[in-house]
Amino acid sequence: MNGAVYDATFNIFFKLKYAKTYDAVLATPLGPADVALGEIAWAQLRGTIYSAAFLLVMLVMGLVRSWWALLALPATVLIGFAFAAVGMAATSFMRSWQDFDFVQLAILPMFLFSTTFYPLGTYPRPLQLFVECTPLYHGIELLRALSTGAGIGVELVGHAAYFVVLAALGISVSAQRLERLLLK
Repeated sequence: MNGAVYDATFNIFFKLKYAKTYDAVLATPLGPADVALGEIAWAQLRGTIYSAAFLLVMLVMGLVRSWWALLALPATVLIGFAFAAVGMAATSFMRSWQDFDFVQLAILPMFLFSTTFYPLGTYPRPLQLFVECTPLYHGIELLRALSTGAGIGVELVGHAAYFVVLAALGISVSAQRLERLLLK
């Protein structure tokens, strides 16, 4: 999440507002959707490298308890892609560097409350409902099940589908916003 989001926000904002990289790119046969998809894939690659390093450390430390963990890396690719897509979409609405405070405002509570540290049952029911709607909760549930082998079931498909929808939405908004910002 962190690698993909930060790469898809800070770097893209600089390229969009200051370096004017996309003005040059759009002078080629590439369109706004191509730019969005390429930048999201590049940001997601950073998230994949982080994930592979974490998985390797888990393996070396004996924390991987199941062969299902082989699917953890592809799952992190999907999660990183979705977070990068949403990060780029959000970046297209940012006006200045001060707007990056909103990125932290979204990421930090999500990190703290999305069952990263405490089980969902420790929260009051209204907070549980909110946490269950956040993307990081779905990512944690998916990766926890794959890396431990516990809780493998049909609900994992729902968690993965959540990220497919999130990625599609992020790509769509990013492409539309880039077209509006750069071509009109």
